[in-house]
Amino acid sequence: MSSYTTISSDKLARLIGTANAPALIDVRTDEDFAADRRLIPGSIKLSHDKVSDWGGAFAGRPAIVSCLRGEKLAQGTAAWLRQLGVQAETLEGGFEGWKAAKLPLLETRKLPPRDAKGRTVWVTRARPKVDRIACPWLIRRFVDPNAIFLFVAPSEVVAVGERFNAAPFDIENVFWSHHGELCTFDVMIEEFGIAAPALLRLATLVRGADTARPDLAPEAPGLLAASLGLSRMYDDDLEQLGAGMLLYDAFYRWCRDATAETHNWPTNKTKA
Repeated sequence: MSSYTTISSDKLARLIGTANAPALIDVRTDEDFAADRRLIPGSIKLSHDKVSDWGGAFAGRPAIVSCLRGEKLAQGTAAWLRQLGVQAETLEGGFEGWKAAKLPLLETRKLPPRDAKGRTVWVTRARPKVDRIACPWLIRRFVDPNAIFLFVAPSEVVAVGERFNAAPFDIENVFWSHHGELCTFDVMIEEFGIAAPALLRLATLVRGADTARPDLAPEAPGLLAASLGLSRMYDDDLEQLGAGMLLYDAFYRWCRDATAETHNWPTNKTKA
């Protein structure tokens, strides 16, 4: 049974992918992680025995800690974090409990190398529209919350990737790109193993907006219009990404929670 210092897998699953999701910290041992290198989506892998060194970075934030089964490593780490001013809870049943519930797990073997600060680095064409905002949103919300995105001239994407150890995406002839009728957003969901009904619904909207297929979903033209509008509002690509994060947060929550809801006017019209 959940206590004020624990959270169930079902409750955590409702938080992942949202703008206010807590920090997710995986403190499995190296041996346990080597046996299954997947992560709960959005998690950061850290060492429990160094919590006094890294824990202060999470001060003032909520955090969920998981180990293999939600026992000594997670509970000890969470207790340390609370000493450091972190609103820390542990995941009931840990990684094994999440897996037993058949909830999505992130395939880390597909991740690009991390930099010295543990962040993945990605590079794409400047002046993003649809896929190049949707993919960073997906990565920040479900893959690596600390990911870095570089926007450069189209001709320099591959070379920048090589020189700065960044993964190129949404350009031709690279792994993270369109595959057949699928756009890059589709490919990332598939390759990272994080398919879920709400993300798949959102992927249809992104594909329709990104590949001139408004027939795929009635909401796709609206997503395209909002995306093109943002591209005109912001000269700075990173500022546009910041605004785009809110846009995709809203579309994701609609896909997950509000597709059956309608709106009409007047709402209090008296029936005849």
